[in-house]
Amino acid sequence: MSARTTATKQKLFDAALKLVGERGAASVTVDEIAAEAGVAKGTIYYNFASKDALVEALLRHGVELLAGRLRSAEESLEDLVDEMLGFWAEYPAFGQLLVSELWRTPGQWHGTLSLLRDDIVSIVRGQMKRLSDEGNLPEGVEVGTASAALFGTLLVIALDWQVFQPERSRAQVRESVMLLVRGLRP
Repeated sequence: MSARTTATKQKLFDAALKLVGERGAASVTVDEIAAEAGVAKGTIYYNFASKDALVEALLRHGVELLAGRLRSAEESLEDLVDEMLGFWAEYPAFGQLLVSELWRTPGQWHGTLSLLRDDIVSIVRGQMKRLSDEGNLPEGVEVGTASAALFGTLLVIALDWQVFQPERSRAQVRESVMLLVRGLRP
């Protein structure tokens, strides 16, 4: 892919994410995305077959960015928590899109989102497996359940932080999450 195509797609992703974050995917039009991006409507159709294809590509792009960050933080649970909170702080509209589309039943992008969710949860699962192997998960807690729970918890906490408690710092939120995680007892 050329640098120009990559830059155009990023511009479209940014515009779509801004608008989708404000009003939801269903209520945003191709015309509005084009206007926000400062491009002709045909540019969207040149790069994506439809608005739905753009949103699906946006979901994939966002999850790839998140996965890259999480893979760089696989050394410790605290680093993983911090990177996920940092990602949601940088891309709050993506978090809103992900939450709204993940829980829509059945959602238009359910198949894609299931695969993308599995990618992220598998990264978290690696950290949970390590903790389990070290004897640091409460007895009876399954690694898969703990992985999904941590991912979901961080996503909801990050959205809550951004919407209802924006005065809190990332460090404060991370420490609250870590206190919760460390304080769980069987």
